[in-house]
Amino acid sequence: MTPPDDNAAAAAGEAAHFRALEALYASAPVNALFDSQLEVIGAGRARITFATREDFFHAAGATHGTLYFKMLDDAAFYAANSLVSDRFLLTTGFNLHFTKPLKSGKVVAEGRWVSGRRRVFIAEAHLVDEDGEEIGRGTGTFMRSHIALSGLAGYRRPGT
Repeated sequence: MTPPDDNAAAAAGEAAHFRALEALYASAPVNALFDSQLEVIGAGRARITFATREDFFHAAGATHGTLYFKMLDDAAFYAANSLVSDRFLLTTGFNLHFTKPLKSGKVVAEGRWVSGRRRVFIAEAHLVDEDGEEIGRGTGTFMRSHIALSGLAGYRRPGT
């Protein structure tokens, strides 16, 4: 009899966690307001693809900064939470830099874990428009909460 492949089991568990995080994102009521999709692309990495449109504009005719913040925070958050399979992380701080105004179109938010593995995590994210130009970036700090991921209705591992 061949012993189980611990690496294969760990990879399967990691992939199930990533898919459950994607389901959690999709289940959040706020995300019904946006045409967006999360993909956890690896440990410490997340990507959100979304579209902006005129009803997200401020009075001067470009996308309001609230959308920049939301997508940057979410991409960095999910990059960090991809490394934590038992607890929901909370954003404790976020620094945001606007680098270019955005009219409308498809945008990608890429998040990447930077440091921290125990209680506090640091992750960064950047926004790229459909022309491949950066339009914003940010860095956040995220802390383990007392909220179990398994207790959240939207966190569904495949096959459960």
